Amino acid sequence: MLQRFAHYFAIHRILVSRLFGVAFFVAVLSMESMHEGNLVSTALFLLGLVLVGVATVGRLWCSLYISGYKNTELITTGPYSLCRNPLYFFSLLGFAGIGFASETFTLGILLTVVVFAGYPTVIAREEAVLRERFGPEFDAYRARTPQFLPKLSGFREPETYTVNPRKFRSTMFDVIWFIWFVGIVEVVEALHEYHLINPLIHLP
Repeated sequence: MLQRFAHYFAIHRILVSRLFGVAFFVAVLSMESMHEGNLVSTALFLLGLVLVGVATVGRLWCSLYISGYKNTELITTGPYSLCRNPLYFFSLLGFAGIGFASETFTLGILLTVVVFAGYPTVIAREEAVLRERFGPEFDAYRARTPQFLPKLSGFREPETYTVNPRKFRSTMFDVIWFIWFVGIVEVVEALHEYHLINPLIHLP
């Protein structure tokens, strides 16, 4: 089941992302945290905010390095010296953060597992393209750089770096939607609090 989802996700990422947005909105409308109003809910929300903050900054950092260079050069410095897929790593943190910002362990863990299950197939497809395009250069990069989990000792960054501001600006709006989802969670929580919408289930 997870393998089929991963394969579908690899081919239809934009569609899956949109469906995820709709499903997430429906989920938060119909559920409420069992920890509402205690220290656990506060801790979960703060954890979610931290993860979303790190994800947003991290994705911006990645976008800075690939704007104007994607598919034309093999980027191996900055976040791409820590691991070969930093954009996906930070995205995973963002999805986990969105889940925990709902003040439930359930959504935080569920989103982490589902998104993590979808990435191996996507990464394999993309790295096959890079291997074909850059050959030995990619092989050398692959040999010294981990695939997903960052390796801090491998960090390298240039003194200066040329960025295409137009392309970087266009990616900024794709990055900050993690923050929008946290806003959606807070709006729905207010609707529940004022009894404008009654939750159907309570999650741990």
